[in-house]
Amino acid sequence: MSSDRPWTLKSVAKLEGHQDRAWNVAWNPTQPLLASCSSDKSVRLYHYSTLNGSLEEARFQLATVIPTGHTRTVRGIAWSPSGTSLATASFDSTVAIWERAQNDDEAEGPASGEWECASTLEGHESECKSVAYSYNGGLLASCSRDKSVWVWEVQPDADFECMSVLMEHSQDVKCVAWHPKEEILASASYDDTIKLYLDDPEDDWFPFDTLTGHTSTVWSVAFSPSGKYLASCSDDLSIKIWMRERVPRAHGPPGATKEQWSCQLTIPNAHERTIYCISWTNAQGNPSDSEVGWLASVGGDGATKIWRIWDQSAPEEPPMVHHDLITSIPDTHGDADVNAVAWCPQEGFQDLLATAGDDGVIQVWKISPT
Repeated sequence: MSSDRPWTLKSVAKLEGHQDRAWNVAWNPTQPLLASCSSDKSVRLYHYSTLNGSLEEARFQLATVIPTGHTRTVRGIAWSPSGTSLATASFDSTVAIWERAQNDDEAEGPASGEWECASTLEGHESECKSVAYSYNGGLLASCSRDKSVWVWEVQPDADFECMSVLMEHSQDVKCVAWHPKEEILASASYDDTIKLYLDDPEDDWFPFDTLTGHTSTVWSVAFSPSGKYLASCSDDLSIKIWMRERVPRAHGPPGATKEQWSCQLTIPNAHERTIYCISWTNAQGNPSDSEVGWLASVGGDGATKIWRIWDQSAPEEPPMVHHDLITSIPDTHGDADVNAVAWCPQEGFQDLLATAGDDGVIQVWKISPT
């Protein structure tokens, strides 16, 4: 993908079936599967393929519906890096881990048949809003309206041990996200802040940075593919891009530095109403060294927008992060709010992205030149 020509989003599939608003979508990282979750308490899994190699003729077929047993809305979903486990976060205050039933015949397809609950993680005292696996699948994070972030260690046989309960936010925690290459965790909150956490091997997980600047609820955070940048979106209608830096320590031996994330770009009025979700993908085609990636955003105004983010920083010079709006499609779910967006990570399918809306529909789009 290159931004030197006009682009648009073309509809590839309209996946109906949820009986209430659709909250989230997640592409399986190793198999051609797309998962969605809803206030109807179910998870739907779709299998996809192409006709004659054309993404515009991609076929999406319902593989199975998981009646999760959650007693309230399923708000968040996340695949493990291996693609064999699916985590669900529910307003019933639990996180459930799903795996394909061991006695299922995989010849029927990668997702058809029964999926069983391998583990239920309890401890949150209120609605669970988000769940995410670390890059190597060794850790799982969850967050809740109870203002907490939990870090779980993933052990064999779907056994999970709580490693840390982080009570650093003063309000509802909306989202958790892991760094793509390191065990760095980010959380976004109703308290207008973003927290970044690390593990102290000799003690416990701790917040090493608090990112301030948004003036209202931060709904979503996402690390860039390289991990050098972090994007955030907010009820204040802005998108911010934060960059990782090493800065001198105020106290310590000469030359000692510490890690810090600083805001390098603010896109004001990026949407007309609350921005609920953002998702990164690598710049495709022949991107220059300055390319950070392409960022999709969705929100309460019903629009889906694609932004190009690039960094013109020269060595030993201050950062210069810029943006272009590549395309903006209004009313992508009719009059409904758009709650989630996610780019497909599968080789050959990276031009696809999925959105979930209050209309209960999952839309699949292809980014294409006009």
